[in-house]
Amino acid sequence: YVAAVYEHESILSPTPAALVERSSALELMARNLDIYEQQVLAAARQGAQIIVFPEDGIHGFNFTRSSIYPYLDFVPYSHSGKWNPCREPYLFNDTEVVQRLSCMALKNKIFLVANLGTKQPCERSDPRCPSDGRYQFNTNVALAADGTLLATYRKHNLYFEYAFDTPPEPDYAFFDTPFAGKFGMFTCFDILFFEPAVNLIRQYNLKQIVYPTAWMNQLPLLSAIEFQQAFATAFNVNILAANIHHPTLGMTGSGIYTPVKSFIYHNMESYGGKLIVAEIPVITADYKTSLEKAPGRVSEKGKEQSPPSFYAEMMYDNFTFVPVWGEKGEVQVCANTLCCYLSYQRAVLTDELYALGVFDGLHTVHGTYYVQACALVKCGGLSFSTCGQEVTDATALIDFQLWGNMSTPYIFPLLLTSGITLDFADHMGWKNNHYFLSKNRTSSGLLTAALYGRWYEKD
Repeated sequence: YVAAVYEHESILSPTPAALVERSSALELMARNLDIYEQQVLAAARQGAQIIVFPEDGIHGFNFTRSSIYPYLDFVPYSHSGKWNPCREPYLFNDTEVVQRLSCMALKNKIFLVANLGTKQPCERSDPRCPSDGRYQFNTNVALAADGTLLATYRKHNLYFEYAFDTPPEPDYAFFDTPFAGKFGMFTCFDILFFEPAVNLIRQYNLKQIVYPTAWMNQLPLLSAIEFQQAFATAFNVNILAANIHHPTLGMTGSGIYTPVKSFIYHNMESYGGKLIVAEIPVITADYKTSLEKAPGRVSEKGKEQSPPSFYAEMMYDNFTFVPVWGEKGEVQVCANTLCCYLSYQRAVLTDELYALGVFDGLHTVHGTYYVQACALVKCGGLSFSTCGQEVTDATALIDFQLWGNMSTPYIFPLLLTSGITLDFADHMGWKNNHYFLSKNRTSSGLLTAALYGRWYEKD
């Protein structure tokens, strides 16, 4: 099927904390919706059957609970699949945004997914009802090609979003299409948690995901395209991921991903939006990708000559590292119950320092979640203290086999190359209770090769 995602540079309110009338909120949102309209038309002309827009794209961000209120639409949750906002605008008040989105879908005969703020009045008798008498949700809507509201999803894992409430129960949101079956839906930070993202995919055996996000890149392990690809690979799904474009805030990175191929956009240099349109195969069954082959060896030797380990902070976590010296060798490094092993060979010896790092513990900055990670990274400079820094360019071409005795089945294989580009492993998978990733010669200099494990039960 042909899919489109749009990385949008939002027109933002200069004073998001100021209280404004609904009319001026609608005026600002209309300017973003005008851009959406042009992009829907452009995507439809290129044959796209579905288009996805980013999180916060219509209203922007940095609101307070009260200042966002005029920007919120009313979207009925129980009405999914029965209401056509474009054709029946009179059914509910305060639905101007969702009406416009519905008309775009209808006019261009395209499935459309967008993110907006919504409100829902609640009863004083509801013990969870906020004191202002309403819930405010960060919401995705999915609209059919005839404009019908098919599904809504209220973001569950909020990322310092004080304007919004967490829904009382996780939404498991999906919708059906004639061209690719069911699509699941979640938002941004949700991708790092079991609920609802992983549970949704497992329970309903979903193979297509739509993913609006407003993601701030954090190298070396959590840049947007890197993790989006890893998620598609780990769960054997296609992901249509639309990010916001604001390089000054470190926000860029969208794409259309299959488990073995991607169409991506990552641009920290220029401004403006970007439409990606690509044709991708429908994943129907749980096929084992060609990547699943056993490694040549899981060797136990090499322990004796492992160089000295050192500590450095990476992603706000205290990693234990060993340097990766010389043109070839085998090293290992352990922390808690996790041991990581690397055997490597460099094509040419460059004056770049690489290190193999391990972390097995609770990550506590900007969210709390348990991580098991084995990571081969290029350091920022030649001293140990630079390992774990954000690096964007590298020249070393390295053949490697990386493996670890992970305690969780949820492993996200990361492979990032120079200039923030993606590469794909030759082989990966489980063997003898170890997860491995191997690659002969990356397409360009290696930035990060990592096994990023999420041990959800220990969150």
